[in-house]
Amino acid sequence: MLNFLDLDTSVIPPLIYALMGSSREIAIGPVAVVSMLLSSMIQKIEDPATDPAAYRNIVFTVTFFAGIFQAVFGLFRLGFLVDFLSHAAIVGFMGGAAIVIGLQQLKGLLGISHFTTKTDVVSVLESVFTSIDLPWCPLNFVLGCSFLIFLLIARFIGRRNKKLFWFPAIAPLISVILSTLIVFLTKADKHGVKIVKHIKGGLNPSSVHELQFKGPHVGQAAKFGLISAIVALTEAIAVGRSFASIKGYHLDGNKEMVAMGFMNIAGSMTSCYVATGSFSRTAVNFSAGCESVISNIVMAITVFLSLELFTRLLYYTPIAILASIILSALPGLINIHEAYYIWKVDKLDFLACIGAFFGVLFASVEIGLLVAVTISFAKILLNAIRPGIEELGRLPRTDTYCDINQYPMAIKTPGILIVRVNSAPLCFANANFIRERITRWVIEEEDKSKESTKGRIQVVILDLSNVTNVDTAGILALEELHKKLLSHETELAIANPRWQVIHKLKLAKFADRIGRGSIFITVGEAVAASISTKLTSLNNC
Repeated sequence: MLNFLDLDTSVIPPLIYALMGSSREIAIGPVAVVSMLLSSMIQKIEDPATDPAAYRNIVFTVTFFAGIFQAVFGLFRLGFLVDFLSHAAIVGFMGGAAIVIGLQQLKGLLGISHFTTKTDVVSVLESVFTSIDLPWCPLNFVLGCSFLIFLLIARFIGRRNKKLFWFPAIAPLISVILSTLIVFLTKADKHGVKIVKHIKGGLNPSSVHELQFKGPHVGQAAKFGLISAIVALTEAIAVGRSFASIKGYHLDGNKEMVAMGFMNIAGSMTSCYVATGSFSRTAVNFSAGCESVISNIVMAITVFLSLELFTRLLYYTPIAILASIILSALPGLINIHEAYYIWKVDKLDFLACIGAFFGVLFASVEIGLLVAVTISFAKILLNAIRPGIEELGRLPRTDTYCDINQYPMAIKTPGILIVRVNSAPLCFANANFIRERITRWVIEEEDKSKESTKGRIQVVILDLSNVTNVDTAGILALEELHKKLLSHETELAIANPRWQVIHKLKLAKFADRIGRGSIFITVGEAVAASISTKLTSLNNC
């Protein structure tokens, strides 16, 4: 339904992005996911067959709102949200998207007329197998595969011989020119080869007057704009970060949001619909060796000149060759070695990786990314709810205290339990777990002391050097821990608290309850003070 706007969307938005964006490889333009999303949503309120003008108005209005939302997200510094797209999630996303996009190219490679608009692998394969029974021309397949082999050989030559780096870069252009000439000279289109045919020349006029900010559909247009803005941003930043990670540079999420927003605002005024980072175009960009945003400017100028001058020359370009160009760019995007590395290093990261992979493969790009982000959130929550709690001992001939499990030579101080909490926030999510764990530790040590000659725990030193903040639930848990320890005739001391933590402990009067003399700068000072107190008690006895 949006095909009439596809080429126009590849002119203005890329130029705006080139001025404001930060990705060097990303190619801006219309993408299948956003196109299908807009088409399915807008058709609920306007039928393009009965009222195409009203349909266009809603499309441009939705695009305008999408741009507004994207720009606002960036201006309010919400780019940190994309940090939840971890490296593992991006690896899985790339692999799944590459397979799905590759399967979708079978439509052009086999010359299939009726093909599914869904993006999951089951629907795509079902559409392919259903179409096998229908009449199809093998010439499409032969032509596409022949140039696919040529493109893969060009990539291989370019990798083996660095002096011929330019060969794989111009191979797609050579393929388009040669295939178009072959079809034109042999009249292959008369024998079933699918061709591009007529492309409307020139740019569409300004669409400012077509934007609708009054009427019954403005609210729905804003809602559709918000949905498409989020989907477009998620896909663009995922694509951009995928290739940025390969090239080894950082993508600024806030800058990307602002760039995407302004380019879609400009696009809505120049007869374009929601544009974003295209995975297939970016893959072609990447394989061609693009190193800067200049590629978007070149693409926009090329599309503009093509619309103005060369649309007639592209009439005989076979669709199969366009599919083969995209297919040739996909093999390098499925990184099995990286997935295996993630599996070896971190199983939860690997879960996010395969979650993104299978989500994209069997559902959609949005579902795949949602699964990966959900798993990443779950991992963060798991680490926050169940933080590491270490028992510390002193390394021989030093004043350094470290984990006795990691350093077995570390020496425990008799009668003193030194515990370090490895959690940035001491909050409602983990406070009770920490309190119960330390209490259980003291009780276990008491039970052991009854069975042996070893003395009981008299002081618990809590090392808060890793705790950056504490909330009211965390303070309450410390108070309950203090009371519980007192019932076991055990003192509580705090070592190395951050200034934010000690400030809140003072405000809550907790510092007064345990005694300001029980708060120390270092663990060593706390141990020395505890030993001194024990010696004083013994002398008094």
